[in-house]
Amino acid sequence: MMESVGWIGAIIIGGLAGWLAGKLMDMRFGIFMNIILGIVGSVVAIAVLGTFDVPVKDSRLGYFVTAFLGASLLLFVAKIVRR
Repeated sequence: MMESVGWIGAIIIGGLAGWLAGKLMDMRFGIFMNIILGIVGSVVAIAVLGTFDVPVKDSRLGYFVTAFLGASLLLFVAKIVRR
């Protein structure tokens, strides 16, 4: 999946997804942490979906949706661990 978007595109899209997930979930970790969680979340989500043979649309939008879901999951877990 990373080949279709490229590494720089993956970082930008993952960062935007993390920032958006942080805003929508009203998380107060800071913009930098939300962007990092978005990038890591996108990688984790793509790996998990690939393991279960769930097809991810090979486009920027498909990557963004996957990154958003992964970032939201990681932000939720980070919120639980932080308490």
